[in-house]
Amino acid sequence: MKDDQAALGRVITALRADVLCVQEAPRFWRWRDRRVRLAASGGMSVVAGRRLGGVAVLTGPAVRPLHGRGRLLRFFPGLEQRAVAIAVVEYGGHRVAVGSVHLDLEPSARLFHARQALALLGKVAERFDALPVLAGDINEEAGEPAWRLVTERLRDCYPLAPRGDGRTFPARGPRARIDAIFAAPEARVLSCGEIGADPDDLRLATDHLPVVAELALPGRRG
Repeated sequence: MKDDQAALGRVITALRADVLCVQEAPRFWRWRDRRVRLAASGGMSVVAGRRLGGVAVLTGPAVRPLHGRGRLLRFFPGLEQRAVAIAVVEYGGHRVAVGSVHLDLEPSARLFHARQALALLGKVAERFDALPVLAGDINEEAGEPAWRLVTERLRDCYPLAPRGDGRTFPARGPRARIDAIFAAPEARVLSCGEIGADPDDLRLATDHLPVVAELALPGRRG
């Protein structure tokens, strides 16, 4: 919310997402109010996330939140505190455990946090009999260590049904795909990639382009 907040609200509205994973969410002065305002700008609600770590999960009115929590990841001296926000949602008998992460720029911390976030997400998914989905700013590209670790358990959605060129950073001239959505193998990826928002809004809203995935899910208990 350090860029054009009106443009950001329009982008969130254009996403039409049932679940939205946010990185670099407000962490300081009136951070709770600012997150609520961010969610409301797109007709959504805050379900998971804590102040430290700057990640959150928002949900739309079509899904029913069952669980929401923010968990701190291991602190590395000299580096920013990282976290994972995890929400479990239900729609039409389908349950999904969604984790939002923002991994570190330092490679060893990034790899450690990727492993830790996957473990935490897996425990919540098992507890609620839900399919895991992890989304966020990975701060590296496909084929690098943390990305490979995640794809040992979850599938990178973009190559399965790509929409657009996939590049997400920087928003004003994207050169790299460092933001991604990873889903359980049981989920069928219908599409993944860019959204149909105003190009000017996408450049003004923030420094990364959003990624949207449409998933078809098998029935779950509940």
